Amino acid sequence: MPKPSGANDQLPASAAKALKDLGENLALARQRRKESLRDWASRMAVSVPTLIRMEKGDPSVGMGVYATALWLMGRHAALPEVAAPALDLNALEQDIEAVRQRGRRLSRKAEEPA
Repeated sequence: MPKPSGANDQLPASAAKALKDLGENLALARQRRKESLRDWASRMAVSVPTLIRMEKGDPSVGMGVYATALWLMGRHAALPEVAAPALDLNALEQDIEAVRQRGRRLSRKAEEPA
């Protein structure tokens, strides 16, 4: 039985949907390979109930389990890109705003009488 986590209770709906979609995609990948739950779980070194929870997108399943499933698919190399700084649009917007603010301050200083 998974241990309860406050973070799981606070999971945004869009993040929960993304996990559900990931689980469904992983289940489809297993099925396309004609692997049984038992065989796939064995290859992942997890129990069948854990595999079932992962395939449902359960947020209490450890990241390592999801990563192992991606590895079995040959897709683990895509994991770092999920949080790649170049794709972090929120941080990019913050960086741009900081540059604008700095430009405004420099502009005001340049306008001040000497």
